[in-house]
Formats: sequence, C-alpha cells, structure tokens
Amino acid sequence: MDTQNLSYSNSKTKRITVNGEMFAYRELGPANGKPLVMLHHFLAVIDHWDPAMIDEFAKEYRVIVFDNRGIGGSTGIVSHSIDAMADDAGAFIKELGLGQIHLLGFSMGGFVAQTVAYKYPELVDKLILAGTGSSNIENTEDLPSLVQKALVFAKENNKHHKHYLFFTQSEESQAAADAFMARLDKRTPDDRVPISDEKVMVAHVKAIRTWATKDDEWVASIKHPTFIANGDEDIMVNTKYSMRLHELIPNSRLSIYPNAGHGGIFQYHSLFTKQALEFLND
Repeated sequence: MDTQNLSYSNSKTKRITVNGEMFAYRELGPANGKPLVMLHHFLAVIDHWDPAMIDEFAKEYRVIVFDNRGIGGSTGIVSHSIDAMADDAGAFIKELGLGQIHLLGFSMGGFVAQTVAYKYPELVDKLILAGTGSSNIENTEDLPSLVQKALVFAKENNKHHKHYLFFTQSEESQAAADAFMARLDKRTPDDRVPISDEKVMVAHVKAIRTWATKDDEWVASIKHPTFIANGDEDIMVNTKYSMRLHELIPNSRLSIYPNAGHGGIFQYHSLFTKQALEFLND
C-alpha cells in the first residue's frame, strides 16, 4: 500500500516476529520505494522521531523505523551491547525482506548503524550517521549524571530534558527545541508505545560504555558512501567524534550545523533532509 498520503504523526504501528520476539515498527512512503531504515537514540522509542524529517524522506523513500529488542513496543530483553543491537537490526531487515537498504543512525543508533554496515555490508547501500561518532570515545561514565542534569534543568525551567541534551541554550536553538517538541506531540496518545524505563537505561549505558572502549580503527573498513552530520556543540557525543568518523570512513562527507547541539538534525531538519536526500540520490 502506498502511504504517501499520510504523515508520520498518524502512521500506524505494525509488528513482526523476529527471532521469537515481536518488533514494533512503522513505515511511511511508497511501498515500492527504496527502503530507508532509521535507528534511534539512547532511551528512544519510535515516537521520538521527528515527523517533519520522516515526512520529507517519505516523499521519495520507503521509510521504516522500529523499536529494537525490549524497547518501546517490542518484546524481549534489552540488549546490553551495540553488537547485539546490530545483530537484531540485521535480523529485522532480513525478516522484512527489504533487500539492500539505506541506513540512518542517530546518536546511539549511529553506533548500531556503523556496526550493521561492518558486520552485514551486503545489507547496506548508503549510510547516514547523525549526532554520533566513532568508538573509542571519552566520558561515557558521565552519561547518567548528564541525564540527571537535564532532568533538573527541565524541572527548573518548565521544559523538556531534550531542551538541554539536544539543543544549545541560545534563544534560536531553544526556539527550535520548542518547535521540535511540538512536532513530537502531534501523535495521537492511543498509538504511542511505552517509554524507556530504568532497565533500558542500565542496558544502554552498559552498551555505550563497552562500545567506548573499542579502538576505532575498524571503522576505516566501512566502504559504504556515508553522510555524517552533527551540531557544533554536541554535549552527548562530542562533535570531534563526528569529525573523527569523517577521517576514518574513506567515502564520507561531513556537515556541521552552527549553534546546534546533539539534535542538530532536528534544529536544522529542513537543511539536513535536503542534504541527506541529495546524498542518497547522488
């Protein structure tokens, strides 16, 4: 069925059995379009993707987003390693019979996307890595305290914690945060999936810390055409690690957005999708 007449805000949740577990997913765009699979961030569920971004991609591509094992609307125990998450993502792609796909990973999803491209190169055509970086990264032990700071900020300023984690504190960036959160709120409550709990945080933190200890030279073996994007003031995955990805991946291009944080692709969603589509269509 062609779903181009819909928006991601009102797209329906579907489920498929992958290795004995039910995986929740949504798709938008032409049914015969090239698949663009998107992997989301630390603690995220499929409700947390920006509808404006997905709607734009879905004009040309069959966009598919999903909750990995034990996340959101999917059953099972949350994976404690990036490698295991990549294995589940690969199994999901194969189970849907998607063939070769374009793969977009944001933040922790970018770690997973790199690993999918490395372990299952035949599944991936082009790769988009946003708000993310290479392995061998520093200060991952600070992640829980950073989240706590964001929660305190949110309470004191009557804002969402993503205003702190994903955006800079400039007036322009905070206005973009307001607009981003308003777009997320458009989804009808009766089709939302459960948010991540403490067990998910423990698993994700463990996975990220293990990832951070890996040397990053292996990334140079990723030969897929790759588009890398980030804000210039990312406090979650330091922007220098996006630059490091660009150094390591031989067939890559890089875009750094000014006065933007970890969620630079949401602050600059129009520019990001334009650049990403140009890259995919090249």
